[in-house]
Amino acid sequence: MKIAVIGMGKIGLPLAAQYASRGHDVVGVDVNPLTVEAINSGLEPFPGEAHLQERLQELVPAGRLRATADYADAVPGADAIVVVVPLFVDEETAQPDFGWMDSATRSLGEQLTAGTLVAYETTLPVGTTRTRWKPMLEEVSGLTEGSDFHVVFSPERVLTGRVFADLRKYPKLVGGLSEEGARRAVGFYEEVLEFDERADLPRPNGVWDLGSAEAAELAKLAETTYRDVNIGLANQFARFAETSGIDIYQVIEASNSQPYSHIHQPGIAVGGHCIPVYPRLYLWSDPDATVVSAARAANAGMPEHAVAMLEEAHGDLTDQRVAVLGAAYRGGVKETAFSGVFGVVGALRARGAEPLVHDPLYTDEELERLGFTPYHLGEQVDAAVVQADHAEYRDLGPGDLPGIRTFVDGRRVSGADRWPGIAYRVIGRATEPAGV
Repeated sequence: MKIAVIGMGKIGLPLAAQYASRGHDVVGVDVNPLTVEAINSGLEPFPGEAHLQERLQELVPAGRLRATADYADAVPGADAIVVVVPLFVDEETAQPDFGWMDSATRSLGEQLTAGTLVAYETTLPVGTTRTRWKPMLEEVSGLTEGSDFHVVFSPERVLTGRVFADLRKYPKLVGGLSEEGARRAVGFYEEVLEFDERADLPRPNGVWDLGSAEAAELAKLAETTYRDVNIGLANQFARFAETSGIDIYQVIEASNSQPYSHIHQPGIAVGGHCIPVYPRLYLWSDPDATVVSAARAANAGMPEHAVAMLEEAHGDLTDQRVAVLGAAYRGGVKETAFSGVFGVVGALRARGAEPLVHDPLYTDEELERLGFTPYHLGEQVDAAVVQADHAEYRDLGPGDLPGIRTFVDGRRVSGADRWPGIAYRVIGRATEPAGV
């Protein structure tokens, strides 16, 4: 098959490489000329994706995979087009911004030819595929969906850093706007993907047709919103435990020993492109979902709560040098999307503190571009807050943070025994257990 992948980001490029590795001719489209140049040179434009570099070195010289900024070079005559362009959500209004996806859809529609399957993989509010992309493609192309071409929704369900493994592990969900579109989508994904056997699933691992684009859209929103709501509940339990002399981690371990309890871990923040974003997309479709909105508010308030813990243990934070450990939203990933670092730094500044940010994945220049003052281990500091669970932070001690008096462990990466004489605090754990 001739396949076009629109959007050569951290999901789109591994997808393109996967398709090409199955013997198909794949052209990736991206608006960033540096990304296009890197791919055509056989180089990964971003680090950290397991096995991507090896695949590029094999597929690009073989002519199976290339990149372009020109839709006219990739779309006409394609058997299938997979769209993985980012959809952003405004942090203040929580409204989805379709700008990039609208632009990509119109550009591919201008070059669309009959017989093509168009699959959207970007997570969307329920109904978007049918009510936004179908009419837009029909208007721009002059073709009719359901007869001249077919549109389906098939959400990506992978995590950056392990895309190829996740493609094999999880069922590929598809939902069409017509039975024929769904049939073609099932055939396409069965051709380009391989699946691990999983005895734990109710049916064989593989491509699962959910019956409609709306069902597939909701499935992706449901699985990610569940995680946000679960973490929100864990954070509520944690905050109660702190005031009740209870260690919430023992409680969660005990509760989860029963097979019907699956309480997640509390923490300083919920970040990334997925978990804090997709509940907002769900709420856009279902604004009356009070459970979802309450959980989102609970999680959004955790950076402020962590700084309040610091203030309670440390005292007045005015003019205090506070090292925020971790700019990334999670350990080992160089990405700051919806990272808790922004809320922590803002809460510290509001209290008159001097926040300094350290992250082993970022240079000083990169931290400065994010609006932070860089911190280097070994420099004098009054307090510290762990924001990202980088492996490098597990072995820290007072010698790495000279002058420190208070350490707030927002990710439970350390332990009180590593901080003798230092006020050590953990989200979800009381300073003293009940009865002591």
